[in-house]
Amino acid sequence: MIKDAYREITRLIPEDTFLVEQRVKDDFDFPIHFHPEYELNFIYRGKGVRRIVGDHSDEIDDLELVLVGPNVVHGWELHNCTCKEIYEITIHIHNDLLDKKMLSRRLFKPISDMFNRAKFGILFSRETTNLMMPRLMLLSRITGLQYYLEFISILNELAISEGQKSLSVLSDEREDFHNSDKIKKVYDFIQENFSKTITLDEISKLVNMSPVSFNRFIKQRTGKTFIHYLNDTRISFASRWLLETELSIGEISFKCGFNNIANFNRLFKQAKNTTPKEFKKQFIGVKRVL
Repeated sequence: MIKDAYREITRLIPEDTFLVEQRVKDDFDFPIHFHPEYELNFIYRGKGVRRIVGDHSDEIDDLELVLVGPNVVHGWELHNCTCKEIYEITIHIHNDLLDKKMLSRRLFKPISDMFNRAKFGILFSRETTNLMMPRLMLLSRITGLQYYLEFISILNELAISEGQKSLSVLSDEREDFHNSDKIKKVYDFIQENFSKTITLDEISKLVNMSPVSFNRFIKQRTGKTFIHYLNDTRISFASRWLLETELSIGEISFKCGFNNIANFNRLFKQAKNTTPKEFKKQFIGVKRVL
């Protein structure tokens, strides 16, 4: 198990149903992480990349498709891969995409069972991945309700497919970040006010804690200090606006609450290992379903 995994703040917002991101890259530089969303990750031309899911680690072939459940530690590292044009599709899915009542119906039982198994990580067979590849690549070109229905259809095909393999022997689900009233209060406040100046004293008073106790509390829950967590939230929103709007980097910097563009560029590169400009170039497309 990885004790110091990074708690990722994805670009999936509460109003979204799911988020599809396509990119061509030459490295896997994001740290081992976890988040409360399901993640379906497709990789093409990634032979030699190392996959980590819970207590599992293995070198992948040139093609793979993996589903990871909420708060399961996971990540991919370049390792022995030499390809400079690795194609990746990452789909983040709210853990309540289908509510419990719907998932309890017989029609959705295969998907429900698959979601339950995702806490171990699921590797789909090469045959299934080959079949799903064109559908996944075309997903971001579909619009409206058809987009949602096609994705549910893909989930169903994956759920009933043969040759699925559980990756982790043990379930490595990290404590759900949102199951604490205090941390949820902090999360909601930062989501609404990240563009403004938020002091440690202000956020500590929100949950009736001293600044020292609060910083210790949030570090235990997220692995980060308050300032680090706040900046990560800002960077997450900046990433989203870089990909989805025509705003300039300077406009996005100030919109996210950074007091100057040089500081924004420095923190963005620390978080993403690339500049905002290069980050935008990596993505072929982003599709957000409301």
